[in-house]
Amino acid sequence: MRAFSLSAIALSTSVLLSGAAMADTIYVPDSGSQVAQATVILAPTAPPAPREEMPPPPSTTTTTTSVQVWETGHWVWNGSDWAWTHGQYVVRPTTVSTTATWQPGHWAQQPNGWMWVEGHWQ
Repeated sequence: MRAFSLSAIALSTSVLLSGAAMADTIYVPDSGSQVAQATVILAPTAPPAPREEMPPPPSTTTTTTSVQVWETGHWVWNGSDWAWTHGQYVVRPTTVSTTATWQPGHWAQQPNGWMWVEGHWQ
């Protein structure tokens, strides 16, 4: 499947009813026969301020050639309220260029709510 940024995908105009989260599934055609798929969550309000986290030492179970980056924790909209998700280490897959850098996930304001853009290697 092809890597893509959700922030680059145009969303159709949607209406949020009663402050509920809205989820759309977006299909992005790939150059092959496979189709990339992502679920888009729209929250009606901005997330709370991030919590401070102290990352634990990186795992020693990965190989010495692995690249690990700390993905900070973030707020997740569960359909009725915000819930905190703790940070974690992300290991660069071997299928990704050795010069790829981690692009952290973030909430992006849209005309019809706040959309979570997943972190990814670029």
